[in-house]
Amino acid sequence: MSRAVQLDSFGGPEVLTVREIPVPEAGPGQVRVRVTAAGLNPMDWIMTADADTAARFGLSLPSGFGTDYAGVVDEVGAGVTGFAPGDRVFGGALSRAVAGFVVVDAAGEIAANEVHRTPDGVDDRTAATLAIAGRTATAALAVLDPGPGDTVLVGGAAGGVGVFAVQLARIAGARVIGTGSADSAGFLRELGAEPVGYGDGLTDRVRALAPGGVTAALDLHGTETVQTARELGVPDGRICTIAAQVDGVAAANGANAPAGALDELARLVAAGRLRVPIAASYPVEQIRSAAERQAGRHVHGKIVIDL
Repeated sequence: MSRAVQLDSFGGPEVLTVREIPVPEAGPGQVRVRVTAAGLNPMDWIMTADADTAARFGLSLPSGFGTDYAGVVDEVGAGVTGFAPGDRVFGGALSRAVAGFVVVDAAGEIAANEVHRTPDGVDDRTAATLAIAGRTATAALAVLDPGPGDTVLVGGAAGGVGVFAVQLARIAGARVIGTGSADSAGFLRELGAEPVGYGDGLTDRVRALAPGGVTAALDLHGTETVQTARELGVPDGRICTIAAQVDGVAAANGANAPAGALDELARLVAAGRLRVPIAASYPVEQIRSAAERQAGRHVHGKIVIDL
């Protein structure tokens, strides 16, 4: 038997329960991973909050929880090459990652059902934060294609996706201005962004910071950054959202991240070029407290569950 977080009804953190379940078996083309850490994302609780949303993700009851995982290959199914028991790995397992074991396809090409080797120099907690947020940030930046000479406005820059988006844009050579609350300013500076407070007057504050203009914008929260970017003359083709639909503006989906995105992120972490701040880690028994903190939307960095 193995421990796993499950829910028998859709709802908030109060429906999350740790229970004993049978250990899953790896079928043909699959690997079983003994999970050591699972990273939380806003989508984890958004897609399990109600039955209609869950159905759009193909979830039914009883459901698991969490998608990002890291651990060690425990069993390989028939026909699997490239992985062996004992290999350190990470990836995504849609709404079932907070568990002692997950079974995923060894091909590693489908978002939220994938496995990748964890490079030396990347610890399991960090590896367990990469799949959802890293894919989403990479997909969004593929739309914007930032480079030297660009000034990129990132709205909601201190959140889980923002951690990656800010640093990846900086690695690409762009200047980054990141919106956030007053208490996130220091955190944003550490990531390499120039902080600016969100809310009324944002356009004027950004214009003061960047009198030469903003050339691209990424809205990670709603539509405020989209509106500001338009007021600053940024063309719709260089604006992207992840949490809202705006006519004329691309909406990024982590499933559409460029091939090899997660392996490249892991290499950047191993090389010390990309840092993933871990805001807090919780034992699996405290899953409700961890999910409540994640749902509060004021976390600077990532929250990880230890298994």
